Amino acid sequence: MSLIVVDVESDGAIPHKYSMVCFGAVVVEPSLSKTFYGKTRPISDEFVPEALAISGFSREEHLTFDEPQAVMLQFKNWIKENASGSAIFISDNLAFDWQWINYYFHYFTGSNPFGFSGRRIGDLYAGLEKDFFAASKWKKFRQTTHTHNPVDDAKGNAEALLKIREMGLKFPF
Repeated sequence: MSLIVVDVESDGAIPHKYSMVCFGAVVVEPSLSKTFYGKTRPISDEFVPEALAISGFSREEHLTFDEPQAVMLQFKNWIKENASGSAIFISDNLAFDWQWINYYFHYFTGSNPFGFSGRRIGDLYAGLEKDFFAASKWKKFRQTTHTHNPVDDAKGNAEALLKIREMGLKFPF
C-alpha cells in the first residue's frame, strides 16, 4: 500500500460546472522524491476569477494547458509506476480535492485508481491526539511553504504526515 498526498487548484467550487486548473501529488516516503504535476485545460466556459487567481494562472494561460484526458492517463500511469500495491488518497481538504480527482478520473479514464475513499490528514492527527479540535493543528509540521503550487502544498502535507508518523501513527512506506 502507498499513501499519496494530492492537492488540487480549481477555478470554481465544483467539477463539471467549473474546471480543475492543476494538481500535484507526492508518494509518502522519507525522500518525498516521487512527485507528479498536472495542468488541465478548462472543461467549462464558466470560472470564478477569484478562485482561478489562487492558482497564480490567468484564464489565458489556463486555456493553453493540456487536455484533461491525457493528463489523467499520465497520472494513472504514474500511480501504477510509483505506488506499491494499492494507492491511498490523502489530502488536507479531502472533500474538495477528492471530488476533482475522482470526477476527472471517472469522466476521462473510466475509473479511479484510488478506489472510492481517501483520508484527511486533520482527521488522522485528531485521532492520534484523541482530540476532535486538534484537526487543524497538524499544519505546523509542514516544512515546505504552502504556496498554492500543488506540488509544494502536497509535499508540505506529506512532510507533516511523516512527522505524525514519528509521533505514533502507524502506516507503511
